[in-house]
Amino acid sequence: MAQQETDQQVNEGSEVEDGYVVDTEDCEEREQAHRERGTARPITVVGNPVLHKECQDVTAFDDELAALIDDMFASQRAAEGVGLAANQIGVDRKVFVYDCMDDSGTRHVGVVCNPVLVELPAERRNLDDSNEGCLSVPTAYASLARPDYAEVTGQDAGGNPIKVRGTGYFARCLQHETDHLYGYLYIDRLSKRDRKDALRQMEEGTPRYETVPND
Repeated sequence: MAQQETDQQVNEGSEVEDGYVVDTEDCEEREQAHRERGTARPITVVGNPVLHKECQDVTAFDDELAALIDDMFASQRAAEGVGLAANQIGVDRKVFVYDCMDDSGTRHVGVVCNPVLVELPAERRNLDDSNEGCLSVPTAYASLARPDYAEVTGQDAGGNPIKVRGTGYFARCLQHETDHLYGYLYIDRLSKRDRKDALRQMEEGTPRYETVPND
């Protein structure tokens, strides 16, 4: 996920608290370690087939997955994003990484494999109609209503079951990245007119990071 238009390895098992992963501790050290081991890759953009289909489940929690996660953190930082799904660097696997602030200013850094968004009961669905952007739709932003709280279940880089929860902007990030891995971009949730406007913004803009040209 792109930033709003304002300006240690974990595969040994993630610490949990009340059943939820602890993703707010040692954020800088963990993100930097991933990033320094990884290599930034160019970002795939809307129209690339890998973005428009459900990704394959992660079944091997091995060195190859660890290297992919390192590259994803490096790519996310290079593109100045707050979340990145594997298919955004052309890899057909259900895994996303994030480095995102919530609305209280708390930083969250982590990785989720095989994420499933928890369906919220109606009384907990308070919609937040804020701007949203995407590294795969560079330079474009649009208002999109999403619940201001989100929970995702999945696995960490070692295959251990985890739950991640977030509020506000971080909740939007969790929903946005999970959508990616099931073949949906945020513009797919817009009206036809707003989607057309977002694509126009993208066509008229110049990405600040390297992208993969569509054939």
